[in-house]
Amino acid sequence: MSKKDKELRKWLTDEILTVLKKSNKKPLNYKQVATALNIAEPNVKKTIADVLKTMHSSGTVEEVGHGQYRAKQTGTHVVGVVDMTASGSGYVVSEGSTEDVYVNARNLKTALNGDTVKVFVYARRTGKKPEGEVVEVISRGKSEFSGIIEVSKNFAFVSPDSNKMGTDIFIPLNALNGATDGEKVIVRITEYPAGAKNPVGEVLRVLGKPGDNETEINAIMADYGLPMVFPAEVEAEAEAISFDLPKAEIAKRWDFRGVTTFTIDPADAKDFDDALSIEKLDNGNWRIGVHIADVSHYVRPGTLLEKEAYARATSVYLVDRCVPMLPEKLSNGVCSLRPNEDKFTMSAVFEITDEAEIVNDWFGRTVIHSDRRFSYEEAQDVIETGKGDLVTEIKTFDRLAKIMRAARMKKGALAFDKIEVKFHLDEKGKPTGVFFKESKDSNKLIEEFMLLANRRVAEYVGKRKLDKKSGPVLPFVYRIHDLPDPEKLTSFSEFIGKLGYKKIDSSSPTGIAKSLNTLLKNVKGKAEENIVEQLAIHGCIQHTQHRPLRPGVWSLLAFYIAYTPLP
Repeated sequence: MSKKDKELRKWLTDEILTVLKKSNKKPLNYKQVATALNIAEPNVKKTIADVLKTMHSSGTVEEVGHGQYRAKQTGTHVVGVVDMTASGSGYVVSEGSTEDVYVNARNLKTALNGDTVKVFVYARRTGKKPEGEVVEVISRGKSEFSGIIEVSKNFAFVSPDSNKMGTDIFIPLNALNGATDGEKVIVRITEYPAGAKNPVGEVLRVLGKPGDNETEINAIMADYGLPMVFPAEVEAEAEAISFDLPKAEIAKRWDFRGVTTFTIDPADAKDFDDALSIEKLDNGNWRIGVHIADVSHYVRPGTLLEKEAYARATSVYLVDRCVPMLPEKLSNGVCSLRPNEDKFTMSAVFEITDEAEIVNDWFGRTVIHSDRRFSYEEAQDVIETGKGDLVTEIKTFDRLAKIMRAARMKKGALAFDKIEVKFHLDEKGKPTGVFFKESKDSNKLIEEFMLLANRRVAEYVGKRKLDKKSGPVLPFVYRIHDLPDPEKLTSFSEFIGKLGYKKIDSSSPTGIAKSLNTLLKNVKGKAEENIVEQLAIHGCIQHTQHRPLRPGVWSLLAFYIAYTPLP
């Protein structure tokens, strides 16, 4: 059988099955199938008859009478989400099912990528994967798309940017909203006409000329559902918030405004949401504060701000901008721990010896006044040269952080120093170059004290939940770091063995950590460093990257420390 004949039979198999499914259980012979497919050629009709017999033998169709066939009605219905391919076909992913259901392009009906659908799964052919057709679109996953508009005399089409969008979107001329031919736009689907090939939509916004940086970034934001602006009523609620701190509220908080306090952030940061404070105690110990902006004081439950923040969930960082969780008045203003301004904070306060031993801790609401804003580079320069602002304080933090880090490593923590890729941007925000951002002592200083705060907060909340006398027992968010997957660990161990490194000791968690840290130390600075670290993180160790609690999570802590007495 020639390749052409094989392709014809494969095509006919799919088309015949579709025709029989649409016949509402009425049996058809090969001539009726050929008519339904608008096929008149005798040779092809003969092939249809032969394919019907093959489909009967494989169990796909059943023969009701001599030469009369209908699709087997032994399939099941599955509800799931459509994951489309670039070719236009798709897979329906269903919870609880171990296999996805394949749906060819013509059987997707009006379903689009991300839609929740009901699928009829055909009787399974031996050795074949599940296949079916969409019988109902339950809910739409997305209605807005970016793309380039083509305008003709009588109508227009938008060709979506996403390769998972299997169709163009028809735009009536009265729904162009000022868009002209060749521009990139955001379009919203408004209708899925029965029997029509394309959905109908309207232009919501003209983004600009394709290829321009601003145009393409806004298109990316639209494709991922990232909001470009805050609703006017949310902005108005944010603008109504005052920078002034009420004296009555200050009186309820531990006042750190007279204590040396500073922030360390990336040079291009606009919002400063964490700060450190330090003071020497009479007994020779250090009182160190880890302060996070008290967002919960301003974003109150039930407000428009709270609902908008809930919907956005987090701030999203793109190459040239941030899509914030809160309006700029809050993110870069009221809740930003800017220098020389009084700010409300949530704090973890520790008494620490010169040997970095924790004597006691306290968690509660505070008010601070940052004395200085450092970039990581500026703080690193102070550490390396011993010169600059707050040199004694920064050097003390650095020394204590290194002792704490060494203790963590000894207990089995993993020493991943992942190199971050950053971009040089021109004045228009367009990337002009790439560079690697290495984690240095100033970065590790901040990381270490954030980790300390994280661990102590977890212990505090855990003990409080066990001891009901200490206050209300409420749910809390924890980050659980899973144990390594044994199979992945074995594969990784074999891989590094071929590179000449000692295999991972998998006899115990301590052995794994120790041998991994030895490997990471030995691979440092070598050509294979990046690939070994990446495989260790993603292919071997699960969730090993520690990050500080962000303000949203710290806001949960507010419930637990609402009644924490001042010291």
